[in-house]
Amino acid sequence: MVNHPDFDRAQQQIERLGGCTEPVRLTGQSTTIDTMTGEVLRSYTASDEPTGSLLTACGNRRASRCPACSRLYAADTYHLIRAGLSGGKTVPDTVRIHPRVFTTLTAPSFGPVHNRPDTRPCRCGTRHESTDPMLGTPLNPATYDYVGAVLFNAHAGTLWARFTTYLRRELAIRLGMTQKAARTVLRVSFAKVAEYQKRGLVHFHAVIRLDGPDGSTQPPPSYATTAVLTDAIQAAAPRARITLASDAVGEHQLGWGQQLDVREIAAFGTDAELTDQAVAAYVAKYATKSADASGTLDRSLYCRPCQGRGATLLPHGTPLPCTVCDGTGQARPLPRLAVARHVRQMIRTCWELGRLPEFADLKLWKWAHMLGFRGHFSTKSRRYSTTLGALRDARRAWRTEQARAHADLPEADPATTLVVSHWNYLGSGYSPGAALLAAHVRHRNELERRFTAEEGCR
Repeated sequence: MVNHPDFDRAQQQIERLGGCTEPVRLTGQSTTIDTMTGEVLRSYTASDEPTGSLLTACGNRRASRCPACSRLYAADTYHLIRAGLSGGKTVPDTVRIHPRVFTTLTAPSFGPVHNRPDTRPCRCGTRHESTDPMLGTPLNPATYDYVGAVLFNAHAGTLWARFTTYLRRELAIRLGMTQKAARTVLRVSFAKVAEYQKRGLVHFHAVIRLDGPDGSTQPPPSYATTAVLTDAIQAAAPRARITLASDAVGEHQLGWGQQLDVREIAAFGTDAELTDQAVAAYVAKYATKSADASGTLDRSLYCRPCQGRGATLLPHGTPLPCTVCDGTGQARPLPRLAVARHVRQMIRTCWELGRLPEFADLKLWKWAHMLGFRGHFSTKSRRYSTTLGALRDARRAWRTEQARAHADLPEADPATTLVVSHWNYLGSGYSPGAALLAAHVRHRNELERRFTAEEGCR
């Protein structure tokens, strides 16, 4: 590849991706036309590239899949959370005086597990090291409620929605208002991120803020204090419950665990440990993790040709066993997965529950690699702050302007400029030579980040 006559251009493409591990290759063209004169201002064809295609970043948020793109996602999440705490990105600075707390909602117990208490040994009699693979696994797998654990993960998003509903009700009660009246003077805004515990269960970290009825641009009434918000959260969490009934696995009551943490967020620059900057960094850190942080996998396990069903339907409706997965619906046989026994059992439970008619809508076979969790890892209410899409649009506009200035093109007028593009997906990944170059870019960028961090600490 180094001897290629267009090596500099190929290197430029890879440098622009920042070391993305699995870029998307596109073919096609883009033409910029002046609608007033019909003049072609700029024309680009992917076939003119050294590789015959245009490379674009994969955009994967998972650090285990693409460190480069996940860092960008984490940075965007940080600015999104920070804007809702300190202002900026269309959010006024006055948002700093709004009542806001950092809340952690955890999963309940489905059976005793190996843990690491601060002052006493685990129930098994051993003091586990922080890296002990036994941490989070059941003391007695035979009695552990795997069905309840998987169903909790699958309904965690619904439980959060019910929690926010009860939170608004509890706030109205504490303010002596009806819910309708409370909505005219108060709005609950939030941003949350999901994190997997070692036992493979999801819990949520959330920034919850009180605003006026129009959102971040308005403060709430003076009687809607942080103390009122904290008390309402503590009352709402136990009320959020879901009841599931199944002839095969019985009835299950799902709710949040008893470990509920609610702490006030202090302003940046104070001596408090939980400042807006610290909270934003903490949330951004977990936004790029996935279920693989608990020892499971970061890729789907279902067979793509049959969509995990184990068979395809012939035109007259007769099922034909899938020859790719031998009718199992699994891309890889579960016994061969390189995961701990506890994780394998949760994945197996997902497959077993996914075949029951009452749980068919959960599509647990599709989310088995996530141990049943099928929600978004980071979400926010509409008026909390800016959006990830807006941040990406701003970055895209900046890059477009940089490219225009570099090519010495006239400034485009959106009213008189038309961009006609046509793109097709060609594939993903690099050639062997390009992969080595991308690895070098990632290594160099990592060294630069470490150097910058060390300089900042001096």
